[in-house]
Amino acid sequence: MRAPAPRYAPNDGVIDAATAALGDMLLHAQDLVGEVSLTVDRDRLVPAMETLRDTPGLKYEMLAEIAGVDYPERAERFDVVYHLLSMTRNHRIRVRVTTDEDAPVPSVTGIWYNAGWLEREVYDMYGVLFTGNPDLRRILTDYGFRGHPLRKDFPLTGYVEMRYSEEAKRVVYEPVKLAQDFRTFDFMSPWEGAEYVLPGDEKAAEPKPALGQAPGAPTPVNADQVKRADENAKVAVPQVDKPKTTESTAQSGAGKPHPGNRPESKPVDPDVPSPDAGKPPVEDK
Repeated sequence: MRAPAPRYAPNDGVIDAATAALGDMLLHAQDLVGEVSLTVDRDRLVPAMETLRDTPGLKYEMLAEIAGVDYPERAERFDVVYHLLSMTRNHRIRVRVTTDEDAPVPSVTGIWYNAGWLEREVYDMYGVLFTGNPDLRRILTDYGFRGHPLRKDFPLTGYVEMRYSEEAKRVVYEPVKLAQDFRTFDFMSPWEGAEYVLPGDEKAAEPKPALGQAPGAPTPVNADQVKRADENAKVAVPQVDKPKTTESTAQSGAGKPHPGNRPESKPVDPDVPSPDAGKPPVEDK
């Protein structure tokens, strides 16, 4: 039997211990859906992180991730979220600070060396500045990229597009040019009764309903007209009492037989004797 996955330590007493250790550096704390979240003062982020790392009963020694969140409607629109792991207690905690486009966040690279690349990622995607980071450059986007892609107000098409130019023999950047603006699509299905004309339908003549019938009737005639048409289509076929045995027209009706059907009018090969040679010709009655 395989060993079960390790269980996290319960959250009991974590907020009380963090509140006692952080003091006024802690602005808000909550335990929601089994996760503890702490909001600390941005200017005192570094001492708060050191306290969470070194205080007995907390011991969050490892920085697992730094993420950004954008709330454009707020004055301080960005949340910088730090995910910490206590390897001695097998417990995770979330620490966050708020900031805007201009106020920098203190770097925690002096506490965790791996924070350098994580802070570069938040800067690249959201534009959050970090003071104390020795190498704060873009890390995911290309050289000369404008804007920050994960901001809510960043255009879906970006600002520039890149391509390789055969004339310049290098990669060039140009303003984005779209054949159509895909943000103006109408997602109403035409089967649900769209109020616009589909491309190509404007050339088709509008069908007119049949007289006395509602639009969409399957046929322009009624049942009585169909019945009369079927009766008129019937053709009288003469009944024959016995099958035809001669070339005479007495049994098949009035008229004269086709001249090509007479035995004497058919071509005869002089070298081949006819099977009817010597027999009297058949006369019409």
